[in-house]
Amino acid sequence: MEKTKPAAFFDLDRTLIEENSGKLYIQHERKHGRLSLGQVAISGFYLLMYHFSLVDIEKAYRKAAQHYTGQEDSMLRERTQTWFADEIQDLLLPGAKVALARHQEAGHPRVLLTSSSSYMSETVIEAWGLDDWLANHFSIDDDGLLTGEVSSPLCYGKGKVYWAEKWAERNGVDLDQSYFYTDSYSDMPMLERVEHPCVVNPDPRLRREAHIRKWPIFNWKNEEGATGF
Repeated sequence: MEKTKPAAFFDLDRTLIEENSGKLYIQHERKHGRLSLGQVAISGFYLLMYHFSLVDIEKAYRKAAQHYTGQEDSMLRERTQTWFADEIQDLLLPGAKVALARHQEAGHPRVLLTSSSSYMSETVIEAWGLDDWLANHFSIDDDGLLTGEVSSPLCYGKGKVYWAEKWAERNGVDLDQSYFYTDSYSDMPMLERVEHPCVVNPDPRLRREAHIRKWPIFNWKNEEGATGF
């Protein structure tokens, strides 16, 4: 398909929302007795290391996926939808709302590009009106049960570029004209891949890199200057 248009790609955690949804989900699971204190502590450690791009994300994500081995795909989807409606839906940042609206007005497809799960991503685009999503898939067996495996490559780091390029090819999108909004240094490969890298509420390493490269830095806690165009 001929590539004729740009798209706007959006990270989720600490970008569209100020919080890390993984941390909030861990707290939710602990509250309902589905995680032990030990599991919470380990998960919290991985999340902290993830924030500073210091974790083996493949190992951490597969360990998390294994926790749900044998559970019903439909149950996890429903559980995620309920949790999102109760705790996440109202957290969309003011600047994110403006950016999503402006890209829609410009005719740019708006794509969630996140290392979160497919369950979370399906719920996000339905609630906030994005056009599509790219995220991590949990494998399911013929009985609709989770196998403990995840899609490869992970939608993280260079894996985000892989999935974005696949999506762009199918949808006639030119990544060389596109936008990507994120807070995380781990997203450097995708930031370097698009024409318009947009840094939102960045972690310390990404802030330094953005200053060096003169990339725009946005604060989506307010509505001013919310987009890269």
